[in-house]
Amino acid sequence: MHKNFKNIDNVTYGRGAFSQLAETVELVRKENKNYFVYVVDNYFKGKELANKLQNKKEDLIYFIDVDPHEPTTEQIDALRDEIISKKGLPSGVIGIGGGSIMDIAKALSLMLTNEGSSTLYQGLNLIKKPGVYHLGIPTISGTGAEVSMTAVLTGPEKKLGLKCDSTVFNQVILDPELISTVPLDWWFYTGMDTYIHCIESESGIRNNAFSLAYGEQSLKLCREIYLGEKAGQTNENNDKLMVASLMGGLSLTYSEVGVCHAVSYGLSKILGTRHCYANCIIFQHLEDIYPKGVSEFKQMIQKHKIELPQNLSKDWDDKTLTAMATVSFNLPFMWNHAFGDNYKEIATMDYIINLFRRL
Repeated sequence: MHKNFKNIDNVTYGRGAFSQLAETVELVRKENKNYFVYVVDNYFKGKELANKLQNKKEDLIYFIDVDPHEPTTEQIDALRDEIISKKGLPSGVIGIGGGSIMDIAKALSLMLTNEGSSTLYQGLNLIKKPGVYHLGIPTISGTGAEVSMTAVLTGPEKKLGLKCDSTVFNQVILDPELISTVPLDWWFYTGMDTYIHCIESESGIRNNAFSLAYGEQSLKLCREIYLGEKAGQTNENNDKLMVASLMGGLSLTYSEVGVCHAVSYGLSKILGTRHCYANCIIFQHLEDIYPKGVSEFKQMIQKHKIELPQNLSKDWDDKTLTAMATVSFNLPFMWNHAFGDNYKEIATMDYIINLFRRL
């Protein structure tokens, strides 16, 4: 299999790198209507970071609450229409926040130049025109959204990404100082998203030397961060986690994710469970599929005193189970990667429903 995926054009990495934002985008300001759209996690509204955005008076700033709901097609369409009606086509979009904000910034960039609803573009290579310039600044690490070619959106019928070369950020700024205030539990959940990316990437039929190289280094860093002698939420480990997240994202880009992510999409779409947290809830029950990874994951849970819910499925009726399994069933590329070309014989609806019953 040959893959010709676009990578990020430019990466700025290091403590204090956020201060270079204004300088980084200055030349781009000449494009279109000469202003930028900032989409910033609402968590930072009224906090120190909100006073350091380096924006100009003509820029639009949106503080967006992504808790508890992940980005939706309706949200992106409404935001696009409001921006265009207010000021016309911007020079670019700057996303500052976690994985959901990264996805909003990427999707908004594309929908500013493509007509109709974003539901029309959920899938692979459906975007017709390149988006405007877009820059990502993650304030939490692990999702890989800062590097991936997918902007995951929940629509009326499905949870699926806008996936194409144009989705990839033109620039990312990786400043480990920005993740220093992440609560311990979410520092763990998002970091485990990276870990699970790499376990699933390496364990399926689409792995290759390219994806394995990124995945192996990302896993090495994850093990140091979460199991090593200096394990914990330290400055040194935050530096490593930002790099692990980026490399984990590249590993899955050049390979694929598997069973945990397929089931996670169903859980998130039907019950609204946040993606990284959903992955952790699910992964602990997949020891028969990823034995070494789950065993190590449980060691990490114990070391960091993380408690995950058990026996959730006792409250789910058949209708709920079927709805979640249907979402997961309709992700054939993930099941194919995990189980091979005979995946249809394994990943039946009954099989997937029983995976949900484990939870």
